[in-house]
Formats: sequence, structure tokens, C-alpha cells
Amino acid sequence: MTSYVSHTTVDCADAYALSRWWQAILDYTEDPDDPNEPGHEECMISSADGRHRLLFVEVPESKQVKNRVHLDLRPTQGTRDAELARLTGLGAAVVADHRNPDGTGWVLLADPEGNEFCILRSEAEVAAQRS
Repeated sequence: MTSYVSHTTVDCADAYALSRWWQAILDYTEDPDDPNEPGHEECMISSADGRHRLLFVEVPESKQVKNRVHLDLRPTQGTRDAELARLTGLGAAVVADHRNPDGTGWVLLADPEGNEFCILRSEAEVAAQRS
């Protein structure tokens, strides 16, 4: 017997607003039979293939310390740096820059409620460096 990850849950102050923000970041969708609406205390979004889901759950306490678990994002097209510009344009905040002169590394960001996540190089950038 084994288990699988049903979804990843993110505690937050405003489930609807944060789910909408992450929808824009990841190009995820909501269930048309159970749409997310303002005031909902739980909001779910899913990847296009349905293999990954994020559930945003409102909690009374605010974020206090660094996340113990976080998402590592990789651009589906373009470069890490172009995606970084898009993410910060949508309201992500740079927490720490761990990019290296050789192109390796990542950037640590925070969403509008302070939840950390990282942006990595695209698969094309990684492959180009190997060549």
C-alpha cells in the first residue's frame, strides 16, 4: 500500500484572493462545478491536467516564520529571469537572490501573504548549459 498527494494546502488570511493570485501565476483553473467565490474559507485550484491541486484555507493566525515546505517553480517557456520579472510584476516579492554567475541557482520569492516559493531556470536553460 502507498499514498499519493491529493493536494497541497496553503494556510492564508484570504483564500479567494490568494487562490486567484496563484491561478494567474500557474495558469491553474477552478472546478466549474464548485467555483471559488469571495468569502469562501476554502478555495481549490488545479493544473490543466488535474494532476496537481492547491487548496487555500483561511486560518485566524498570520504567517510567523519561514515555510517548512514550499513550491519550486520552473518557467514553461522563456527564461528564469523573464519569469521573475513577470512574477514580481504580479506582486511577488524577492526575499533572497541565489543566482550564480554561471546561470545556476534560484530566486526565493514570497506571495502577497508572505508564503515563500522559488523560481528556477527553465528546462531549456538547464539543457543549454549542459550542451
